[in-house]
Amino acid sequence: MRQFVVIGHDVPTDPDAISLSDIPGAGRLDLLCRCVSTGVFLSHGIRERVRVHLVIADAFTVTFDADTLRHLHPDERNVAARVRDAIDAKADAIGHMPADVSPGVELRRMGLEATLDRLVGDDAGADGGPADPTLVQLHEAGDPLVDAEPPADPVFVLSDHNDFTADEESSLSAAADRRVRVGPELLHADDTIAVVHNWLDTDGYESY
Repeated sequence: MRQFVVIGHDVPTDPDAISLSDIPGAGRLDLLCRCVSTGVFLSHGIRERVRVHLVIADAFTVTFDADTLRHLHPDERNVAARVRDAIDAKADAIGHMPADVSPGVELRRMGLEATLDRLVGDDAGADGGPADPTLVQLHEAGDPLVDAEPPADPVFVLSDHNDFTADEESSLSAAADRRVRVGPELLHADDTIAVVHNWLDTDGYESY
């Protein structure tokens, strides 16, 4: 399974503050929506065994599971509507139990540290994910992606248009198995996901 954790620092936690007519104005939610689309969709299809987790303001995590998604389209407006619906359902997320938003979309009351613990900590595999995943931080100061061995069950963590905060760096330093960069130039988060997918699809650029 491939999983992507995208940190959205500025996305509001009030659904009324998310306008589908101004998606970038909602803390660059447009970028996170493109991350979801790039993460789960293929041309005229959808990937298998991929999950995208959007960490919203270090308070909530919205998960998109490609294997169970229904009626989701790759345009930003459609994805943003699901994110807004997820935030609107936050009252139904009790403790670490998720709120079911729609098929394949859940919201949990978890920030980054709790989400990482759920995905790669002692509870890894409890919700159908891999039991022994590899946590990889995607960072401009990391080792070159092409020199790394593609992991079997990676959990990639990347930030939105903002840098990782000091607390996030601390959490990732303690939890991450690797720190890699996708290339010599800085890319948008959604383009970074596309490069990572291609790296894994082609077995580290070695075969097609």
